[in-house]
Amino acid sequence: MPTIGVSIAVPDPEGSALQEYRVALGDDTARHIPTHITLVPPTEVADEAMPVIEKHLSAAAARHRPFRVSLRGTGTFRPVSPVVFIGVVEGISSCELLADTVRTGPLAVEVRFPYHPHVTVAHHLGEEQLDRAFEELAGYEAGFAVDAFWLYVHDEHHGWRPTRSFRLGT
Repeated sequence: MPTIGVSIAVPDPEGSALQEYRVALGDDTARHIPTHITLVPPTEVADEAMPVIEKHLSAAAARHRPFRVSLRGTGTFRPVSPVVFIGVVEGISSCELLADTVRTGPLAVEVRFPYHPHVTVAHHLGEEQLDRAFEELAGYEAGFAVDAFWLYVHDEHHGWRPTRSFRLGT
């Protein structure tokens, strides 16, 4: 059974720079995790469900217009979860509405926490590295247009691979 995820990709140069930052901080798994804003967390699905899921994602994308995302500053989910992230400060409601649409039908998955759009920059690291990321990226700012989201499939050897994009408003 494949494990999939659905996310908004953070485009380059910001996406690559934040991924490299995570790796330099000591998060070796980040080499295989493209920088993103999660819409559907990692979810196991049956192989035969993939065509239905792709049809669902196409329909979901058609229901939403492109929007802008601005990222600024850091936040954390500690002590609940060992995560430091860059905050979404523009486009929050658009991300929430898109996630709500995508997480229906064949992707109506249960989630452990309420949806909070963000870009993870440190995860499952020691307190020192988490504090460092929180402080070093506190002044971070970037923005980009969102006109699509991606279906990712996890590969045991190569990590998360984007397999198909879904254009908004088409």
